[in-house]
Amino acid sequence: MSAAADQQEMAVLLLGPEACGVAERLALSGYTPLCAEGDSASWPAAETPIAAVVLAPGLQAQLAPLRRRLGAVPLLLGIPSDDVAGRSLVLASGADDFWLPGEPPSDLLTRLRLHLGVQQRSQPAEPCLQLADLRLEPVRRQVQRGNRSVALTAREYQLLLLLLREAGTVLSRERILAEIWPEQRGASSNVIEVYVRYLRQKLEEGGERRLIHTVRGRGYCLSERLPPLEDLR
Repeated sequence: MSAAADQQEMAVLLLGPEACGVAERLALSGYTPLCAEGDSASWPAAETPIAAVVLAPGLQAQLAPLRRRLGAVPLLLGIPSDDVAGRSLVLASGADDFWLPGEPPSDLLTRLRLHLGVQQRSQPAEPCLQLADLRLEPVRRQVQRGNRSVALTAREYQLLLLLLREAGTVLSRERILAEIWPEQRGASSNVIEVYVRYLRQKLEEGGERRLIHTVRGRGYCLSERLPPLEDLR
C-alpha cells in the first residue's frame, strides 16, 4: 500500500473547536486531521475516506447522522469528566468511546490506536458474509437484515463480524473478550452480554427472528436456530 493511500485511511474527522484543538498532535502522530464545524454542511465530501471521528462535547446530536453516513467507523464523543454521568451519555448517544478534552491528548491517541487496531486486525478477505437474511459487506462495512439497513457502532460491528465468521460455532466469552475487547482480558464478561443485547435489539428491530443464541455455560452462537444439545458436547 502506498504511503498516500495509508495516510488517507488514517484520516480523522474532528468536529468542533475542542476536537480541532488536537489536530496538530494527531498530525505529529501520523494521522490526517480534517477539521470541521459541528453541522453536516461543513463535513468533508461523502466519498472522503474517514478512519474515525472525534467530536467536541455537546455534539452528541451529530452521532446519528454520522453513523448513517459512515457506518461502523469509530465515533469518540468528548465529555467533561470520566464519571458515571459522562459514560452514560456516551452509551445512550450511540458513541463508541469517549475522550477528555481537558486532559493531555495521549489518552485520545491511545483510544484511537485501540479502535483502529481492532478494525485493521479484522479486515476480512471475504467479499460478503451472509446467514439467512442477515448480510454483512466488509468492504463497505454495511449490514442488512432483509431489505433493512442496520446501523452498528464499531464494537457492535466487530462482534457481529466475529459471530458471522464463526457461524454455527459456539464462541466462549473468553474468546470474544480476547478478540473484541483485548484490553479487558480477565475482566467480567458483562460487557459481552450488554453488546449482545444491543445487537439483538438492532437485528430484531423489524420483528425478525433471533439469530444470536445464548448457549448457557458455553457462550454465544450465530445460527438460524439453536444448535442441538448433542452438538454442544
